[in-house]
Order: sequence, then C-alpha cells, then structure tokens
Amino acid sequence: MRQPSDPFRVAAVGDLHCREDHRGRFRELVREANAQAHVLLLCGDLTDRGLPREASTLAEELSALRIPCLAVFGNHDVESGHAEEVEAILARVGVRLLAGDHSVVEKYLGVAGVKGFGGGYGNATLQAFGEPTVRAYVQEAVTESLRLEAALGQLDTPRKVVITHYAPIPGTTEGENPEIRPFLGTSRLMGPIDRYGAQVVFHGHAHHGAPAGRTDKGVPVFNVAYPLLRKQDPPLRFRLHEL
Repeated sequence: MRQPSDPFRVAAVGDLHCREDHRGRFRELVREANAQAHVLLLCGDLTDRGLPREASTLAEELSALRIPCLAVFGNHDVESGHAEEVEAILARVGVRLLAGDHSVVEKYLGVAGVKGFGGGYGNATLQAFGEPTVRAYVQEAVTESLRLEAALGQLDTPRKVVITHYAPIPGTTEGENPEIRPFLGTSRLMGPIDRYGAQVVFHGHAHHGAPAGRTDKGVPVFNVAYPLLRKQDPPLRFRLHEL
C-alpha cells in the first residue's frame, strides 16, 4: 500500500501527432517513462488525422510501456470520424481513454480527463447568444466542462490530476497568435478544477504557448504539447511531475 509520503511521479505529454511513418519515433519516450514515472498521461492529438493506421503505429510504439497509460483525445483524433476505432486500437495495448470520466492508479492518484473545447477566457468568453451555430459552439464547451465536473466529483483519492487537450487558462496560450488563442481553450474548464481541488492540470494543443501557468485559485497548469517540450533547454520528451 502506497504511503502518503511516498513519491509518485507522473509523466505527461500531448500532441504526439503520430503518423504511419513514425515507427521508432517515440521509443525513447516510452523507455524514459518506464524508468522514471509511475503513470503516463497523454493529453490529446495522439494521432495526426485520427486514422486507424496512425493509431496502429502509435499502439506499436506504446506496446513497450510497463506503467499505466491514461489519455484524452484531441481535435486531430476525431478529424476523420474513426474515433471509436482509434480508441479500440489503443486499448489493446493498455491505453485507457478518458472522455468525461476518471481512473484511479494504485488507489492514490485519481485522474479526470476530457478533450475540452474552445471559446475564450474570462470576460471575453463566448456566450450562447445569436445564431444557432454560435449557441451550438458554446454548448460544446459547456458540455465538456460539465463532463469534467462529473469526473472530478467522483474522485476520492489522496491526489487528483486533470488532463485535457484544450487549455483551461489563457496563461499557457501566451506566445500563440492572439487571433487564435480563444480557439485553444476556455476558462469554462477552469471552474471545475478550482471547485474540486485538483493538485495539477496537464493539457496540450498550444504548440507555441507558454509551458506553465495557474488557475485563479493557484492550481498549477502545465502545457505539455510535444512540440513545445522539444523546444525546452534541454529538450524534453515529457514533463515529469512528482506528487
């Protein structure tokens, strides 16, 4: 039984954008995760276009994992309409997809995950007014935040972690073109995180954003998009976080 004082190390990365020709590309990532972490969290855009053959390549890469792996989808993973098949392929090598639900690792770490959605932040958050298409867009963001709230509300573990694809705070989108930042996430996702007391949040999607920020209540948020991690000095294959 894990004791509260025992270290628990989480490896988190998003935006692998795996393609068919990426065989061997993530071999070192898997090797390092096995050696350094107790769980691997994948924060969306696992594949480049959501194609089953891309998922098969990634599954081959991840088949060497010896630690639990939890994931959320990103917008690229649903691009081609094969999300269920992609999920099934990854499940065969032990990757559990979270889509508004949760998972518990070693009775210690609770992980709640959603894809999330866009819509902007703070006073500039898009509201459900006007054209039906705008209202539908806002409803998707609201639905994702409610899914996250439901997942977090079911967790009763010593530590809670949230994984999303879209950014729940504006801070980790700094560095992206200002025009696209409202489409990279929404603060609607931040409410459940602050209300339910998650210890840390990991997301992807903002390839050119900032590596870290905090919610209004001070919960640390890390942007773990793979292209961003590779630009660090030294380059990282994932963010390692100890709880």
